[in-house]
Order: sequence, then structure tokens, then C-alpha cells
Amino acid sequence: MAERSLIFPAEEFRSRTQRLQDQMRAQSLGALLLTTPQDVFYVTGFLTRFWESPARPWFVIVPASGAPVAVIPSIGAPLMGRTWVSDIRTWDAPHPVDDGISLLTETLQALLPQDADIGVPMALETHLRMPLADYHRLSAALAPRRIVDGTAAVHRIREIKTPAEIAKIRHTCAIAARAFDRVPEIASAGTPLDTVFRRFQSLLLEEGADWVSYVAGAAGQMGYADVISPAAPTPLRSGDVLMLDTGAVCDGYFCDYDRNYFVGQPSAALQRTQDALWQATEHALDRLRPGMQARDAHRILVEGLERHGAAAGAGRLGHGLGTSLTEWPSFTPHDTTELRAGMVLTLEPGAHVTDDHILVHEENIVLRDTGAELLSPRAPQGGMML
Repeated sequence: MAERSLIFPAEEFRSRTQRLQDQMRAQSLGALLLTTPQDVFYVTGFLTRFWESPARPWFVIVPASGAPVAVIPSIGAPLMGRTWVSDIRTWDAPHPVDDGISLLTETLQALLPQDADIGVPMALETHLRMPLADYHRLSAALAPRRIVDGTAAVHRIREIKTPAEIAKIRHTCAIAARAFDRVPEIASAGTPLDTVFRRFQSLLLEEGADWVSYVAGAAGQMGYADVISPAAPTPLRSGDVLMLDTGAVCDGYFCDYDRNYFVGQPSAALQRTQDALWQATEHALDRLRPGMQARDAHRILVEGLERHGAAAGAGRLGHGLGTSLTEWPSFTPHDTTELRAGMVLTLEPGAHVTDDHILVHEENIVLRDTGAELLSPRAPQGGMML
């Protein structure tokens, strides 16, 4: 009989756990305590939209050796039982007085000696998905065991994607590409922007996305002021540029890239800026190599924009990608994270059209030993037309 697993063969999750444990031993961690959807999924394959409910905490313990232990609400036992994890301990949740903390404490006490350090992700791009009061109760009950920062152990492993993960992200990118190709079916001059957003999400689902966690965009005559505002009911006009950006999900893995569409003939300023963004992305695709730092990617993109007469917009110009829409590192002047082969990244240069308006262009890549390999189909140089 095949070994139980979800999304990937069990060996994929076993290998991930072993790599985490190698990192843990190097940092003298007796265990990792994972509480977020992405970390739990990464180790177990437990994938559910039920995380949208904040009523229950979920815990997975990765000991320094041996298989993970799930300490979870009883409602999740059947699904966790379909993963490769066999040690599943449950409580009847939600419980207003003891929502799994006694069970979690007992489990950690039994697994670990009193001088053990327990890693919990604590740094940038992490969060603790349990009540803070319960975290303090847990820390006190586990003493003299210490809860310490386990961010590095998790980040160093999760940031390098396996071939199976890369294939999933490429597949999600292809789903989005088919939806992007169909945008002329749903958008034209006179179509309200909020209608475009709703229809675009429908296209993504029709093309195979499991769900659409993120759709952003904007439209305007000289670009757009930001790329995070909700869509207004304002109709598209001839001369507008429409930007759509999606974080669609399939089998737990995101894509994250955008496309700019010209509604009729674009102005010379829009066309120049679009060309500069495309050329800056080409520059980065040609230059990026393992061993560089995240801030080098930012510099390369800025140089590419300036070489073509454009001024970079503020903020980061790319980031990691995987089981979250955005992961570490960030392409900013301050991020010294080493870029390594196997990282899946976005190239996301933004440039000013005017002082108050920008254009943004984004592609998804995997960094190989020889350089960048596109996962998203390359956008046409001149933009896309409606």
C-alpha cells in the first residue's frame, strides 16, 4: 500500500523534515514549534482553507530527530490523518480555558530534556498563530526549557525550493498566464474596474486555480498612484493603462506576477516607461547569479531602469515566492540575504511615469547555478493591448 501523503509523495516531506533537522542540530535546537499555515503545510502537507477561521490554534512539533508530532484540534484529525504524519494528538477545540496548551506542554515535556531549546520563528516575515497569553503560559510551563528564535532554521530551508515545489509554482504561473491571455474577453473601454477584477478572478478559477488569494491592480491615463487599493467602479477609458496582479494558488503554491494592458493607443510617456521596465527586467534576468545578495538584485534593477531613462519607484523591487504570496528575501538596498540556487523569486521593478504615477512590471523566476530561469511566460516588450 502506498504511504499516506497529500500533494506530494511522503518522501518529499520526509526529506524537508530531515533538512530542517540538520539546521536545528547546527543551531542546537531540540525542537521547532510551528504554528502558521505555511510552516505546517511545508512539513506535513496539511492543506485547508479552514485556517481562515481564527478560533483555533494548530501546532506541529519537529523534534531534532524523528517524525513530526501534530497537536491539533480534533476537527483536523481526519485530514491530518491523510498526511504522512502518524503521531496526531487532539483536543476538543475551541476551549475557552485550555485551548490545547496543556496537551502541547505535556507533549513537549515528554519529547525534550529540561535543558532543551525550542525554536519558534520570531523575526521578519513570521508571526505566532496562537493567543499571546497562551504563549506566555506555555513558556512558563516548559521552564527551564527555553523558547528561542528559530527563524533561521526555517528560512534557510524553505527559501530553497525542491524540484517538486518549482514544478507546482510553474504550473500556477501557467494558470495565471492563460487567464492573462483572456483579459481582452472581460475588459475594454467602458468596463468598470471593479467588474474587471471580479471577472479576472473568475478566469483564474476557470483556468485551474484552487483559489485566488490576491488580485490587485489599477488603471489610469498616466499610470497609477498605487497597486494595493480596492477596485473602484470607474469605467476604463481609451488611453488608460490597466494593471492586473495576481497571487493565484494551486496545490498550496502561489504565483505572483502582473501584466499591463493599454486601452487603445498609449501615450509616449507610458510606452517609454513600459519599455524601461521590460529592459530593466531583461538586465536582471541576464545578470542575477547565486552568491549575490538581495540588495544586489535591487541595484541591478535600478541600474537597468536608469540606463533606459526611468526613475525607480520606492519600495522593494522583488521578493521570494512559494507557499506565501511574498516570502523572504526582499529586493531592497538593505537586505543582505544571500541569493542561492533553487530560490524562487519575483523581479518587480516599478518606475515613475510622473511624480504621482507609476508603472510596475513583475515576473517570476527560479535562480539556477547558471542564472535566472523564467517560471512566468515572459511579457511582450511593448505591453499588452485591449
